[in-house]
Amino acid sequence: MQLKNIIGMMALALTALTSCTKDFLERAPETSISEAEFWKSTNDMKLYVNNFYNNTTLLPHYGLGGFGTIGIYGLDADQGSDNMISMGVNGMLNGERTVPATSGDWTWGIIRNANYFLANYGKVQDSWDNVKPYVGEALFFRAMMYYTLMKNFGALPWISKPLTLTDTTILFGARLPRNQVADSILSDLDKAIEYLPSKSAAQASRINKEVALAFQARVALFEGSWEKYHAGTPFGVAGSNGTKYFEKAAAAAQAVMTGGLFGLDNVGAPNGYWRIFNQADHGGSKEVMFWRKFDVALGLHHNWHRYTSSGAGRGLTKTLVDAYLCTDGAPIAISPLYRGDDSLIRVVANRDPRLSQTMYVPDGEHIITSNQPQGAPNNIFKVPSFEQANEGKPATGYQVYKGHATDYNQQNAGNLGITAVIYFRYAELLLNFAEAKAELGTLTQADVDATINKLRGRVGMPPLVLSAIVTDPNWEFPALSPVINEVRRERRVELACEGFRKDDIFRWAAADELIVGKKPKGAKKDQWTTLVPANQLSSYPVDAQGYIELFKNIATMANGYKFRTDRDYLLPLPTNELTLNPKLLPQNPGWQ
Repeated sequence: MQLKNIIGMMALALTALTSCTKDFLERAPETSISEAEFWKSTNDMKLYVNNFYNNTTLLPHYGLGGFGTIGIYGLDADQGSDNMISMGVNGMLNGERTVPATSGDWTWGIIRNANYFLANYGKVQDSWDNVKPYVGEALFFRAMMYYTLMKNFGALPWISKPLTLTDTTILFGARLPRNQVADSILSDLDKAIEYLPSKSAAQASRINKEVALAFQARVALFEGSWEKYHAGTPFGVAGSNGTKYFEKAAAAAQAVMTGGLFGLDNVGAPNGYWRIFNQADHGGSKEVMFWRKFDVALGLHHNWHRYTSSGAGRGLTKTLVDAYLCTDGAPIAISPLYRGDDSLIRVVANRDPRLSQTMYVPDGEHIITSNQPQGAPNNIFKVPSFEQANEGKPATGYQVYKGHATDYNQQNAGNLGITAVIYFRYAELLLNFAEAKAELGTLTQADVDATINKLRGRVGMPPLVLSAIVTDPNWEFPALSPVINEVRRERRVELACEGFRKDDIFRWAAADELIVGKKPKGAKKDQWTTLVPANQLSSYPVDAQGYIELFKNIATMANGYKFRTDRDYLLPLPTNELTLNPKLLPQNPGWQ
């Protein structure tokens, strides 16, 4: 591995530290402090740890004061999954990746900086009670970075101290099996949970005990299902069925659930689900556990609404849209309420309200911009943005609405947006608990009522009754139990466009069922033939049933995605790292 990624100057001159005169999530880095002046007080520790909060690898965001990425949830988050496509074929899903010479994914700077903090915080002369919250934060962020690396590469070296040129044994050490890496991540989080204050005692906008528990549940569920469903393959862990991780995930989630500090927002409110994702401030939220604030006055803003007002070259897939139940609680394959999909209006009719709160529908209520100056009327959605250039087109005709804030004042003309970013919300934790219990075979109706049925109840959907699950002929996983299928359906629907689906497919080893050989489809095109000029629709081929099949005429997609299940679940290690350290071998499965 590159020496520059692991060793070198550990001084704070390498790290832009954030002024604490304002909340760090509202400020850009301003101040560099020399090491000679450092490690004097807990404020020094706070300054150091603040840098992790502003690192976009750890906590991605739309961009501070500029373009940045297109989104955390909404238009970009479910790329690389079966929930969403863009105007171009996803190379990862199509098996087009190659072994790189170098890779920005194989990066160790964050871990190096965390290790440096953990090796030096003892120099601060203050009580342990004042010191330990910042130690907990550093452990949390080290765990977060290791989790990202583990998802990408599997087995990893575990480096837990700042290295020097003489630490060659560690510097050029071998990779540990992924389960040992997972255990070390969870151990870091155990300590972080012990050291961090609870939400009620924590400083605003800082990681607290409940956020660390929520992250631990996420990590443990990922590893448990990875080891269970990849068992017997080169990606698996010999002798493990994931049970201990499912138990850890359930316990961590339950600790938050029984704490009584969190709940669901907007229960029973019109468009209550949609409104979660377009707020500028979540300070009063029961559901949003950790988030990022923007403020134009501080130069912190984004141009998110420039994209969410159009298709942004993205689109929801037909398989995602078809996953939403009808309002009688039955799947579309058997419900008499299903009205077909000859138009967007019919698609959402009698369906789970979360569907119409996730995609644009020409019902007169889906607003693009409201409260415009000079009394201009609201801009109402009528047809998808077929008229735009590729960067603004709707890839499938199912155009993403979730995450879009309509208020002109919040959009700030579309280029100075202040919609907040959500990193952890209570709904995910409820779903993690339900899935872990289902995988353990211990999910009870009481568990379902405390989790899935709370989510359904928010939008007025019928509850899931374990003893009365009706068979869906289109279940995604026919070889698995009805309970697992319905728990996974609820996860897909509730967390759509929030960035979880790719990880879910990978940890379930489900690419053979959901990706390989699949040709993503969209809406029926002929519903727009009298509303949109023919030249705007000409670049949208259709299948035999008239559904948009954007990649129909692309040769590499003639037989659907070519994802290789013997290789593509992990990234390859870059060749320069293997040259520097042969002990990193063997290369990940399928990349030799």
